[in-house]
Parts: sequence; C-alpha cells; structure tokens
Amino acid sequence: MVNRFELAKQELVATPALVVDLPTVERNLQRLHSYADQHGLKVRPHTKTHKSRRFARMQVEHGSVGLTVAKLGEAEVMGQESSDILIAYPAIDPDRRRRVAELARTHTVRVAVDSQYGVSVLAAAAEAAGTTIGILVDLNIGFPRTGVPTPAAALELAQQVVQAGKHLRLDGILIYPGHVWAPADQQEEILTQIDQKLAETIELWQAHGLSVDIVSGGSTPTAFQSHFVRSLTEIRPGTNIFNDMNTVRAGFCELDDCAAAVIATVVSTAVPGKCVIDAGNKTLTSDRNVLQPDSGHGHVVEYPQARIIRLSEEHGEIDFSGCDQTPQLGERVTIIPNHICPCVNLQDQFYLQTPEGIEKLNVDARGLLA
Repeated sequence: MVNRFELAKQELVATPALVVDLPTVERNLQRLHSYADQHGLKVRPHTKTHKSRRFARMQVEHGSVGLTVAKLGEAEVMGQESSDILIAYPAIDPDRRRRVAELARTHTVRVAVDSQYGVSVLAAAAEAAGTTIGILVDLNIGFPRTGVPTPAAALELAQQVVQAGKHLRLDGILIYPGHVWAPADQQEEILTQIDQKLAETIELWQAHGLSVDIVSGGSTPTAFQSHFVRSLTEIRPGTNIFNDMNTVRAGFCELDDCAAAVIATVVSTAVPGKCVIDAGNKTLTSDRNVLQPDSGHGHVVEYPQARIIRLSEEHGEIDFSGCDQTPQLGERVTIIPNHICPCVNLQDQFYLQTPEGIEKLNVDARGLLA
C-alpha cells in the first residue's frame, strides 16, 4: 500500500491525530452512488461514521436523499445539511422525543420504532408540538438487537401508528442486516431470505390497506449486494465512506479504500522487540476486529507485519518481532483502526488531506450521545 498519509505525517504538529484523505472519500462515495443508481436504490447514509457536516454535505451533493443518525444531537447538527433526517434509533426518553417533535417543525423527520410505547409517546410529543413525525416500523431480520420479530407483529405496530392520529405518519419499514458478515460472493442466499421476510411483511400490510413507501435497510458489509434484497427502496451504509480494518479483513474493500487513519508517534523503544506509540484506547478504542479478533488493534501501514498487541488509555504497544526492522524513537507511524466510527467520536478535530494541502476541521457531532 502506498502511504497516502505521508504528507500529513510530515506536516502535523501534534499526535495522535486523525487524518482523512479527501480523494479516497470521493472515490468511495462515487462507487456507492454508482451502484445504487444502477440498481434503482436511494442512499440515506448513516452519519455516525464521520459526524461531520463537511462529509454530510458531500454525501448530499453526491445524491443522497437524506441522512441517517442515531441520536438527536446528531440530528440537529446534520439537519443543517439536509432537510430529510432518519433517526434509526428508538426515541423513548422524554427529552429525546420532545426534540424529535421540535425538529419536525422544519424538517422531514422519521423515526424507527419497535414498540407500542414508542408509538404512543412520539404521538403525544408530536401533538404537543403541533408537528407530524414519520414512522418506520423496525423489523428484526436476524440481528437480535431491536425490531419486532414477525410480519404479523410489524402489521400490528403499523396499525397502531395509523390509529395514533394525524401527528404520526406511517412511512414504511426499517431493517438492519448487522449479522451479515459473510464474504460478498456468499451473501445472496441469506439476503434472499431477508427479502422473503420483507416481502411477506409488505404483502400483509397491503392486504390490510397499508402502503409501504419506504423500505430502508443496508449496511457497509452488505452495501454492494443490496440488490438481492429486492424489496429495499434505500440503503444506509455508514462505515463505507471511510472504511477500516473490519471492512478490509472481511474482504469488502482494499487498504487503498481506507480514507481515515491515525498518525501516532513512537514514544518509547525501551522494551526489546516492541515500541509504544502515543495512541491508546482513547484514540484507537478497544474494539477488536470483527472476523479476526486476534489480529491486533489496527494495521500499521509502514510495518504491515507488526501487531498492536495492547492498548491502555494513552499507550499503544506494538510487537515488531515479526518485522525486519523496528521504528526509531520519535518516528511517526500510520494506523488504520479496526473500527473507525468510535475513533472519530473520540476526536474534537481531524485533518483533511486534500490535493491542495491540509485543512483542520471540527468533528461537528462529536460526543452528542443524547
């Protein structure tokens, strides 16, 4: 891999630092939208990965129909870049549902729900605000985190949305295939099974007079196989804009498709066979690789045989016993993290590497957990 972050390594003042390569981001966005256009799918990307208005604006400019968020703080920030926001997370607590209803004054706002309680409290919040909230019924299609379990349960919840009155609008169905990490060429069967459950749900709704305008799904691991879920109208990949070692080691992209990296400095070589960098779990997070949990806490670009064996808060320990050489004290190295999304959330700022040079930008939605 050619180290596209070499310029940033030379110019950065302080490490550890998150660097994003703009041309790689552009290439990732173009590939995704080209695929979606080819298969008649809309794109509503999840902004949890970048948490940046700059990148949200780029996604909209490339043709995204709206933006996806998890939390209301993110919705309020990303609402400055798109008038169409999907909150793919249960809006249950009082402050959250009140802010959802308020945001709906100026934006098209949709929320994923999987409970009658969620329907009733959102209806009450929207009525109090005098607004209308769009609802997507969350259907569990194999990743047992949220979502009603069956087509019949989805119908029952959809009917409750309609019965809740004019302040809620039934817009469709949301799914999340988070359990699908099979190689791309082995996903067709499981995605077809997901489509069968979706098709059964849609048919049941239609038999009871309910329309399904939006069927929202997708993930980065399944993004370019989404056409096997024929019922989908839109996809919501997040990590795809940057990629990371999870997507690399799973075979969903190449190292050259990783747009974000952490530049770190070697601060100690006192222990033979390894070094310590100034990026610990407060920079790289403790996330292990999804498919190769023993591969270490990321990939060292300059020393591909090295392994980041342990992280404490501010120390990253790298084993160089499998390398022909070891870095020098004070040397800077480039780390592709296992999971880029929480790494971004740990940063107040990042460095954007463009053909014209380096820009320093804020992580606009950093830490907005409510």
